[in-house]
Amino acid sequence: MIRALLASLLLVGGPAAACSTTTACGLEEGEYFMATPEGEGLKPAVVYIHGWGGTGSGVFRNTGMTNGFLERGYILAAPSGLPRANGNGGTWSFRPANPGRRDEVAFIQSVRDDLIANHGADPDRIYLAGFSIGGSMTSYFACAAPDGFTAYAPIGGNFWRPHPDSCEGSVRMIHTHGWTDGTVPLEGRVLRGEGLDDQNSLIQGDIFQAMQIWRATNGCKQLKADRFVTEGFFLRRAWDRCAEGSALELAIFAGGHAIPRGWTELVTDWFEAL
Repeated sequence: MIRALLASLLLVGGPAAACSTTTACGLEEGEYFMATPEGEGLKPAVVYIHGWGGTGSGVFRNTGMTNGFLERGYILAAPSGLPRANGNGGTWSFRPANPGRRDEVAFIQSVRDDLIANHGADPDRIYLAGFSIGGSMTSYFACAAPDGFTAYAPIGGNFWRPHPDSCEGSVRMIHTHGWTDGTVPLEGRVLRGEGLDDQNSLIQGDIFQAMQIWRATNGCKQLKADRFVTEGFFLRRAWDRCAEGSALELAIFAGGHAIPRGWTELVTDWFEAL
């Protein structure tokens, strides 16, 4: 009997290892990697969406960012995009104009639900963030399912052209961008085709237009910002006279397509002030 049990365990690989920064948490739609801070009780959590060609496990190589979240007491979870055709990293089916290889909104929701059900994430303090096309994925998720997360923090990416006509509801969002970003410029960039007059072109969106869409979505009373912060590393503009429960802010830094030092502190302070 014991010999048969041992044989069966060997056949199935034994008990599953706990998921971590190097061992995937497997879900029906995909996988994610995670790290948990020390301490007991429910914890705030950030689901972080990697950029083009990245992986969920690769997120944790940016120890400055990941340790920043962990030191503030946040669970950090990093889903993996679907593998690219050339096998180099993953990507996301975030553009509504293209048929998706996976329902990314449903997948990211399943990551959120698993964190709440099995890893001690506080359902009232769970946030979605992402860099580059991960920032775009964050924004399209917020547009389609605004109540899915407590707040949103895209960096270096938002909507693409054609910009959405509208979104499903108001959100809490802080968008961060580099002033000299040449990979995803503030005004966008033509990646394929003849440009704005070519319907078959692939074109990044205009961040300023994205902010206008979010102002309209949040029912903000004015185009101009209500508050400005000019000290420190980030130049910030905030719209306060908007729908109850919403929040909207744009933070610009003097740099390019990167996650700058201080971004983790910026967004965690912003989350906690909501």
